[in-house]
Amino acid sequence: MDRPTAPVPPPGCPAHQPGGRVPLYGPEFAADPQAYYTYLRHYGPTAPVEIAPGVEATLVTEYATALQLLQDSGSFRKDARRWRDFNEGRIAPDSPVLPVLAYRPNCMSSDGAEHLRLRQPITDSMARIDPMRLSQSVERISDFLISQFSERGSADLVGSYAKQLPLFVFNELFGCTADIGDRVFFGISGMFDGVNADKAAEVLFQAVGELIALKRRKPGEDVTSWLLKHHVGLSDEEMLHQVSLLLGAGAEPLVNLIGNTLHRLLTDDRYAYEGGLIEEAMDDTLWENPPMTNFAAHYPVADMEFAGQKLTAGDLMLVSIAAANTGPTLSAARKAGSNRAHLAWSAGPHACPSKEPARQIVVTAIENLLNRLPDVNLSVPEESLAWRQGAFSRGLVTLPARFTPTKPVSRPGRQSAVQEPPRVSTGAPRQAEQSGVWSKFLNWLTK
Repeated sequence: MDRPTAPVPPPGCPAHQPGGRVPLYGPEFAADPQAYYTYLRHYGPTAPVEIAPGVEATLVTEYATALQLLQDSGSFRKDARRWRDFNEGRIAPDSPVLPVLAYRPNCMSSDGAEHLRLRQPITDSMARIDPMRLSQSVERISDFLISQFSERGSADLVGSYAKQLPLFVFNELFGCTADIGDRVFFGISGMFDGVNADKAAEVLFQAVGELIALKRRKPGEDVTSWLLKHHVGLSDEEMLHQVSLLLGAGAEPLVNLIGNTLHRLLTDDRYAYEGGLIEEAMDDTLWENPPMTNFAAHYPVADMEFAGQKLTAGDLMLVSIAAANTGPTLSAARKAGSNRAHLAWSAGPHACPSKEPARQIVVTAIENLLNRLPDVNLSVPEESLAWRQGAFSRGLVTLPARFTPTKPVSRPGRQSAVQEPPRVSTGAPRQAEQSGVWSKFLNWLTK
């Protein structure tokens, strides 16, 4: 009888050394994360990992265990001020994970009654989004972005489309003026790219602060105004962090979900473009290649044993959405027909509050792209595509495509839904002024 073989760490993994933690970063992990998740499962429901140099965490890789953690708000808290390694000075101040994990006074970093108080305005405001208006907005923005490259017959569908569309949609939903929207775009893009992230964050917060002040003076039919008018009565500081959270945390998953779904449609013949298959491709992506892979940071409130592992109060715990989704337990649920039992939208009190608008944005964006460019296809071998490095999310660096050149879509006689006050100098960086992508879109609408 064949003897079972011991699991072997992926090539280049420090886990080859006794006591080594498995790194969830670097080119090897980005190229084949599933090999790492397969290896991590031999530890049991949780595994020791390193999410950046010197940043240790316990990763939950099993579905039932992940649900237990996400739903047990008594034993596990979201407030990052509990993070023991950070409090004891073991996290470098320039660590690349701090922009994601650092505490901020918003609903993602709060617990209990405070979490409910901060989350309710978001849930209620997002529920007010008119699906018809959202579809029209996505189509307008999609047409504009496609018009920027349609005559060339080729494009990077990540950089020229997936990476930009969610930010345009959010700018419109939140009522950003041209000047504010340009800086929001610059700030969020810079934070995601990791290029001068501190300056990008400063630009974003300044722009959001001006947006809040504008909407207090002149409210409109937009998410920012609805948040301000909510009966909970958010302060300006709370508004600043809530709106910044919605803009930033909302964009990254949508960018990756659009890009990863397009990748699936362009590389798998099962999804030959027919009605209904876009949603199927998106759901399969959420299962097998989710946009957020290892996320949902939690901290034990006390020393405890969890899933056979001894934990110390303040340990950093992360849920591996990607590992749980593809593990044996959830694979069985999927085969049984439970097509949306995955954890891509998280679970428990901190589950995504805007799942349906997010799905609508992705489906509309891809459907419009395929309608405008029906013969679009990948222009490079699939194996040459590179994936962005990092522990938290999964997205392509580029998605080069080709198609039959078409004339740009024009929008004569259209007027922007965003009412523009006189532009004033705000001291914004030259990069934000030079990019001017939101201004360019608003101008295009009125041609």
